[in-house]
Amino acid sequence: MSTAALRARYLNDRVATASPQQLLVMLYDRLALDLERAEDLLVRSDRDAAREQIQHAQDIIVELHATLNVDVWEGGPRLAALYVWLIQELIQAGIKGDLRRVRDCRKVVEPLRDAWREAAASLAALPA
Repeated sequence: MSTAALRARYLNDRVATASPQQLLVMLYDRLALDLERAEDLLVRSDRDAAREQIQHAQDIIVELHATLNVDVWEGGPRLAALYVWLIQELIQAGIKGDLRRVRDCRKVVEPLRDAWREAAASLAALPA
């Protein structure tokens, strides 16, 4: 089996066996990576490749927004509004090749990712 096939199998197994909290952290990890890559590509003036990363980041945020149940906790509506803002910023970043907007989104996403990672770790540490 090729290395690529083994990697794909590992990732599929990891996703299939992940808890909902782990899946959320995995999505945020990929979102942050997409934004980091987009920023790097824009710095190198590769707008087409950056646009692909930005689009993937948008897809993740759309999924996060679609699965957010705003009635479960009081921060839900604010998080939903933040997702809408991120999507709007990334649309403009993709259209205009706007490095500042990508950086601004990273400044928002990375602390959120870290907070979700901490929350997931705290839940995993609770007794069953």
